Amino acid sequence: MLRPLKVAIGSDHAGFEYKGKIKALLSPLGHEVRDFGTSSTEPVDYPLFIRPTAEAVARGEAERGIVLGGSGNGEAIVANKVHGVRCALCWSLETAKLARQHNDSNVLSIGQRMIPEDLALEIVKVWLVTPFEGGRHVRRIAEIE
Repeated sequence: MLRPLKVAIGSDHAGFEYKGKIKALLSPLGHEVRDFGTSSTEPVDYPLFIRPTAEAVARGEAERGIVLGGSGNGEAIVANKVHGVRCALCWSLETAKLARQHNDSNVLSIGQRMIPEDLALEIVKVWLVTPFEGGRHVRRIAEIE
């Protein structure tokens, strides 16, 4: 069983619906969720919500972060501009698992317009419970930094 984590979450308008569904999944599991916005489907500029989410992870205020948008691409790019963040755009259970096992991903990006809701929720679950393998991957992670 996974110990409760502090999770930062942020989205733009195109990821807003899944953000609420993910929060509803995480809270009953005991995770502490900090929502960095947005608060509606009204169009917004995603960096204003994604960067603070990633920065909370980089500062250690959250152990993991989840960012959402229409495709998840822009959100992953913004998050990865923050030193110490390793954001992975995931679209399958396998990409979520490998993001944790091999890349020690600390931020997950999901595109609401790209995958069905049930898959998005399963991706979050897999990503949260999958441990980093360490070993040969430690050197590679260090080379990123």
